[in-house]
Amino acid sequence: MLLSQNWVTSLLNAKNSGWSVTAEEMDAGYVRVGFETEGYAPIEETTGPLVLGIVETIEELTGFKKPIRYCKVNVGSANGTGELQGIVCGARNFAEGDMVVVSLPGAELPGGFKIAARETYDHVSEGMICSAAELGMADKQTKGIITLPTTAGQPGDDARAVLGLDDTVFDVNVTPDRGYALSARGLTREIASAFDLSYGDVALDPSIAGITVDVPAVAGEALPVTLSPETKAVRFGLRKVTGIDPKAKTPFWMERELLLSGQRLVNLPTDITNFVMILLGQPMHAFDAARINGALTVRNAKAGEKLTTLDHAERKLDPEDVVICDSENIQSLAGVMGGSTSEIADDTTDVYFEAAIWDPITVARTCRRHKLSSEASRRFERGVDPTLPEIALDIAASLLAQYGGGTVDAGRTMVGSLPAPATVEMPVNFPSVIAGVDYDRDTVIKRLEEVGCAVEVSECGGKLAVTAPAWRSDLTYKESLVEEVLRLEGLEAIPSIVPTAPAGQGLTPAQKRRRAVTHALAYNGYLEILPTPFIANDTFDVWGLDQDDPRRSVVTVQNPLESDHAILGTTLLPSMLDAVKRNVARGQVDVSLYGVEQVSFARGTGVSPMPSVSQRPTEAEIAELIESLPHQPLHVAVVGSGDLEPEGPWGEGRAYTYADAIEAAQVVARAADVTLELENADMLPWHPGRCAALKVDGQIVGYAGELHPQVLERAGLPARTCAMEMDITALPFEPSLPAPVLSAFPALLQDLALVVAEDTPVESVRKVVEAGAGQLLEKAELFDVYRSEQLGADKKSLAFSLVFRASDRTLTDEECNTARLAAAEAAAQAFGAEMRG
Repeated sequence: MLLSQNWVTSLLNAKNSGWSVTAEEMDAGYVRVGFETEGYAPIEETTGPLVLGIVETIEELTGFKKPIRYCKVNVGSANGTGELQGIVCGARNFAEGDMVVVSLPGAELPGGFKIAARETYDHVSEGMICSAAELGMADKQTKGIITLPTTAGQPGDDARAVLGLDDTVFDVNVTPDRGYALSARGLTREIASAFDLSYGDVALDPSIAGITVDVPAVAGEALPVTLSPETKAVRFGLRKVTGIDPKAKTPFWMERELLLSGQRLVNLPTDITNFVMILLGQPMHAFDAARINGALTVRNAKAGEKLTTLDHAERKLDPEDVVICDSENIQSLAGVMGGSTSEIADDTTDVYFEAAIWDPITVARTCRRHKLSSEASRRFERGVDPTLPEIALDIAASLLAQYGGGTVDAGRTMVGSLPAPATVEMPVNFPSVIAGVDYDRDTVIKRLEEVGCAVEVSECGGKLAVTAPAWRSDLTYKESLVEEVLRLEGLEAIPSIVPTAPAGQGLTPAQKRRRAVTHALAYNGYLEILPTPFIANDTFDVWGLDQDDPRRSVVTVQNPLESDHAILGTTLLPSMLDAVKRNVARGQVDVSLYGVEQVSFARGTGVSPMPSVSQRPTEAEIAELIESLPHQPLHVAVVGSGDLEPEGPWGEGRAYTYADAIEAAQVVARAADVTLELENADMLPWHPGRCAALKVDGQIVGYAGELHPQVLERAGLPARTCAMEMDITALPFEPSLPAPVLSAFPALLQDLALVVAEDTPVESVRKVVEAGAGQLLEKAELFDVYRSEQLGADKKSLAFSLVFRASDRTLTDEECNTARLAAAEAAAQAFGAEMRG
């Protein structure tokens, strides 16, 4: 929330004459009452002659690429001669007789822009007629020069005081639970508390802001309005102003506060709605009354309806969107943005002002759905004071009548009713109990009344009945009341006592395993990423999974950050593959990544119950909530693409293959202290001929291998991309006891080559060899696969390296040969293997 310090000071001076502080002190004041600021900055200084001037004559110059004017401006004696000052200017928003701001030669504007007399467009320009952007009061996109009422001063007077250039703009960070602070009304209240000042509510007394409310007594409706209950709208109001001058200008004092608050200037009716929003926190909308046909209806949109909003974008509406319609068209997307059909135009003479209170959740969902956020929606999402619509309508109507020359109609529509205020009971000493600091009863009552609460003390004096004000919808339980007392009394007064941490037992086995797995993969050259829990809605369709595949048991999020990523993943691979795709798109084609995160499988119906928050849930409701929680096992996944070993002067590179993905699974298994078994598998999204099922104690815990070419093509991923995913939670915890016995005797090495059928799994052969060799075999490893015409097209030779060792003696060659032959015989019986010489 951007707000000028001078405006806050002037609003407070209505009750605290002469009060002022430095910018540093005001910043500390915001922090003292719990509001962080993103910073504050003074309006950049303009040096040299900056004066008021009256435009006496305007000559339109022709023959140039853009419209140019040569103006004669009366700057009094500020130029040293008293003669009219000739200035070339391209702006069109001023006329003869207007008072403007002139920087004379010798002035230096913000940004180091020096003013000097110079020849341009065949004329000598002796200065500049200034815009708000050129004086540092607005961003560079703000067009049009500043025009002032002729009562602002005399030609030649210094313009700095008139413009209020000695000012500082604060950027206050307003948290979502404090929507009331998105206004001068709310932030002024907080500064009053920070400096123990008297506070005058501008909503109750607009004269504090220099506004005179002059409207006729209400008589009848401005326009019939039907408010559909399905919209959850709380209140909706209209007031009409007729006969305004379409060319009427927004007064500079209003323009100034709008510009310093970051608002764009549009036209008088729209500027008034924005000003009231900044002042009170009540968003408003202005309709061209001539473009409204018949009565208004506030309803939910129908599927397929469309609306062109004020940003000139056509939007397809959703049945959950709330819209304002007349008898012919949709006129506004409620709480977010108006429609172009009834936009204020250059010929608008009659205006309907609208002020409403919309359902915060509905507005928030609409904004996310359409990716459209506005200053109005920011406030509605956080909650708006339901007592404000009548006040805002009267203020806006009065301002438009005063500055636009119109007449306020007596009719005013107000549909809906004020919600009943909630009363919260709280022990007087509850803030003291929570904070560990003694707060007496008078202090507690004072601070609660300071934020607008009505407080009643029980007969015994031990309890308070606190009714929150309408603008504080967040004060619904006693802890929230405690927060108000503590922050206004000063959080720095609460001592920071660090509790003594009890002795712990260190990391749990599951924590140790997760740490071991992540370290092992990192040590083996993989880079860690943090997989997002959300995956694209069509992921499993792209993969081609069957409808009954367990991985389709997803949890759907009701309020997703992105509507096309609204499900929680049952696998880490989608996020991992997205990371590969981003890296490859940015030129990093050699990728090996890993991630460790929980996945989510829906249980039951996959829908969580929503018990009332007004009281503690029953035991049955708690049990139902727990039962609805998803199953969230811990998974580890790796993906690899491109070269694992780069090509260079040392030789050719080596691509990442399915064998590397399987080895990554072995790395995880060793780190988790389990033995992994492998077997062929057919599981999408892996390639059916290059996929291994990962088993521990006969249970499948994951898969590894090369991904299916069609899946890679549909997902836009590089060919031959490989991946592994394993369920760490499914791995058993087996104590590594007793410790292995290390033999001091030497090992004997022998090789065994077996010819088997081409389709015989290597791992199956290795296991049979290992079992057949007996207890003397320490390790059996495959080191070569050989194929040739002599063996036959359907045969392959598997060469194993056998390591024999005994714990109590040195083995003889005869013992090893006997064991080797036994292993070959076992393979012959199991697979018909033949031993090669």
